[in-house]
Amino acid sequence: MRIQSLQLKNFKRFTDLTITNIPETAKLVLLIGGNGSGKSCVFDAFDWAKKLHTVFMKDFAESRLYYRKQSDKLIQGRIHLHGGYSIPLEDDFASLGGGPENSVEHRFFGRSSNRIIPEITNTANPSLIATDGDAPLSYIHNDTRFINDAFLYIDTIDKALRAPVFRGEQVDVVKIFHEQIKPLNDSLNAIFGDNPKTTIQVVEIQGATPTTPAKPVFRKGDALINYDLLSHGEKQVVILLLNFIVRKKYYEDSIIFIDEMDCHLNTALQFNLLKEIVTRWIPDTAQLWTASHALGFIDYARSSDEAATIDFDLLDFDVPQTLVPVSKEKVEVYDIAIPKQMLSIVLGDRRLVFCENKNDVLLNLVGIEKTIFVGVRDSAAVFLHIKRDTQYHSLRDRDFLTDTEIERLAKAYPQHHILRYYCFENYLYHPDNIAGLAPEGFDKEVYIQNLMRQKKERENSILMKINDVRNRYEEFKTDAKLKDDEATSIAEDVRSDDFERWYKFFSMKEAVKTYLAPFQLKQQDLVQTAWFKQHLSQIIQKT
Repeated sequence: MRIQSLQLKNFKRFTDLTITNIPETAKLVLLIGGNGSGKSCVFDAFDWAKKLHTVFMKDFAESRLYYRKQSDKLIQGRIHLHGGYSIPLEDDFASLGGGPENSVEHRFFGRSSNRIIPEITNTANPSLIATDGDAPLSYIHNDTRFINDAFLYIDTIDKALRAPVFRGEQVDVVKIFHEQIKPLNDSLNAIFGDNPKTTIQVVEIQGATPTTPAKPVFRKGDALINYDLLSHGEKQVVILLLNFIVRKKYYEDSIIFIDEMDCHLNTALQFNLLKEIVTRWIPDTAQLWTASHALGFIDYARSSDEAATIDFDLLDFDVPQTLVPVSKEKVEVYDIAIPKQMLSIVLGDRRLVFCENKNDVLLNLVGIEKTIFVGVRDSAAVFLHIKRDTQYHSLRDRDFLTDTEIERLAKAYPQHHILRYYCFENYLYHPDNIAGLAPEGFDKEVYIQNLMRQKKERENSILMKINDVRNRYEEFKTDAKLKDDEATSIAEDVRSDDFERWYKFFSMKEAVKTYLAPFQLKQQDLVQTAWFKQHLSQIIQKT
């Protein structure tokens, strides 16, 4: 169950809001925007959709004015799902309270941002879990479902341990561990890291007393801490994870919406939390909607092919608004978390260089003075960033650019830097770079001969794709004058036996590196050689 589009009229703050073009591949939909930008109105709409089609709405009908922007006008709207089904949102809907309990409208499960439970108390009623009957009346109320989640989690483990004894059977503690305890601990490790001093791991259950319930106990470093004594951020993570562990069977084929999942975590942990929930706990048949202005959440949604980001910032609530997913290449989404004026303070006199794919991870190890690399999707995105904002820099692969074209681009866009070899990997695995590490048994001439053989074998295929690849360059789409009419020099270089000529256009991404396998070279070592730093610095620092 995944949403394709939705429209809300006269709903909460919006006169007419449409969100559309959400791809079916979006397992996550992240709503971003400043405080008060209207993000939570979408969650109220999901809650409204559920209540409008359940018996609970009969008692809730008198409160529908809470949802209307203008009290004398009806709410209108519709949620369209991929697959053709749609859910009406009109508050004069004829079948008020008449939806069957297995209908699509019942497949909305939400969590309020007001969900912190400071301590586990004796107020559990786990029988409500199956019907989501422990949900708050509205999303301005506190969400106390964790009390039921914690009770059922502990009770499930307790019954699994006791039940075989009364049947005269042996307890399968390994099975219980792998089904109930290990999933939680694995997720905690993925979020907090596997450093025992900083992560938390559930290690035992604190027994109940006549006045207090049983509670999970966590190890952090050498300390044992029950849930009540965890930090606020740790509690929020445990609350979210146990919700998915206990209720996972109900989340198949559903829309799950959780407001403000930031959890008082730092940026890296925000990223880890959202990634863990989306990739591990959201069923493939479901979709998660969440709202945030946290940098880690924005960064994960921008980097994931399973995510769509909707920007609510600076909307006029009184006029019709249509929102579509933000382009993955639009770095302006980060402005919600880090305004440009703040970014300029953080960066100071350091240059921000956009590069291709995930090369930034390695390039930042090089240690080029006052330079920070940020990876984006491809060479087109690299160029578009500096085209839009000249305060930034860029670094793209050479691919099949001629020397003349590189010179023209340098004049037209001084902050657009281009590698002198085909791609980033050509620098990593250049014979001189490897020789600089001096691995025992490495023969530079034998290695060059090995590459030369591969070039000869692939020469025709390289020549055949030159024109097709060159026609896709964003730089030439922007200004055709930058392009050489005839790039015959590339073909001449490819056919040459001079290593430095043909190596410029030979993709080391595609090269077979069998010869290098025995040396067990690590890319993080190859980027930190003097040779690599010298050649990269010459390109980046040339303006």
